[in-house]
Amino acid sequence: MKRKLYTVYSFAKLNTRRFFRDRLAIFFAVIFPLIFLFVFGGIFSKNNGTSFKVAVINQSNTQIASTIAGSINSSKIFKVDKTITDQAGANSKMSKNQLDATIIFPADFGQENGKLPKGNIQVIYSTNSEQAGTAIVSVLNGQLQAINSKFVTEATPFTVSGTLSTNKTLTAFDYTFSGLLGFSIIGLGIFGPINVFPELKKQGILRRFHTTPLRVWQYFVATMISQAIVGLVAISVLFIAAITVFHLKVTGNYFEIGLYIILSIITILGIGLALGGWAKNERQAAPLSNIIVFPMIFLSGTFFPTFLMPMWLQKVSQFLPLTPVINGIRLLTTEGYHLINLGPQLLALGAWIIVIYFIAFKVFRWE
Repeated sequence: MKRKLYTVYSFAKLNTRRFFRDRLAIFFAVIFPLIFLFVFGGIFSKNNGTSFKVAVINQSNTQIASTIAGSINSSKIFKVDKTITDQAGANSKMSKNQLDATIIFPADFGQENGKLPKGNIQVIYSTNSEQAGTAIVSVLNGQLQAINSKFVTEATPFTVSGTLSTNKTLTAFDYTFSGLLGFSIIGLGIFGPINVFPELKKQGILRRFHTTPLRVWQYFVATMISQAIVGLVAISVLFIAAITVFHLKVTGNYFEIGLYIILSIITILGIGLALGGWAKNERQAAPLSNIIVFPMIFLSGTFFPTFLMPMWLQKVSQFLPLTPVINGIRLLTTEGYHLINLGPQLLALGAWIIVIYFIAFKVFRWE
């Protein structure tokens, strides 16, 4: 038994060294996911608050119209396009989705009607910006209420108040980061073996391995160990970048996160072992791997949350092996869960490990 385990150790060491000597492998396992992290991190990590792109057309000569228009121009809520001076220019930009709305002060805005000045601000928006338009109307109503209170002091019988919830909420980057880890695990677990195994078969290396006492299970276990080591290194780089550059707040236990990532790598690696072990060359492995990988990437929450999908598609995604990987990593990393709380995810990974490795052992070919 010691000799068999020593064989596993030797091949794991050999595979790990071979990876760190292969610049192309390092690029796709470490640098490539890191590029995606910076791209999506730059998109989703910004938290500058909500703002609206608007044009302000002031047709009134009154002082109050100039004051309100000036407050809109200086507000952080609105990004005013000051190059627009008429309705035609505003309509042109709204048709191209370059503006959310046009705010118009009519010529009679602010003129006295009786004892009080009156006026109606017009907010024009397209059907593509309907939500933004209604939000702008709500914001302007709030600003006008403060002005109205200076002229009318009547008490309002109905009011509304807001209370800030203290519950922790996830940002878009929190969801994106766990998906990027899933993308990295796919690269390690699937694309690694399907690129390496056909090449080893082509060179006759696996055929020579077959003439030795080496067994399939030993080769698989050695590959698991080496890919787990490589995976922890690659994912550690992603964590360091996310924490230092994008201020990711990890609320979970790093040891439990590491264990779950290793289990996830082993699960997804089974798919790569099955595909790479079955395929005789790259022409057989590449199309089949794409058929399996792309549905998982787009349906398992890799680049956007699954809750944005229709309900029937969310149910379909639950049967993909990458879904419990990403969900479990997100729960451990950003929601502070422990492994003991991940019963459904661990059960799903355990079931997939049994199914995938049963297939991998059956279809593996040395040449």
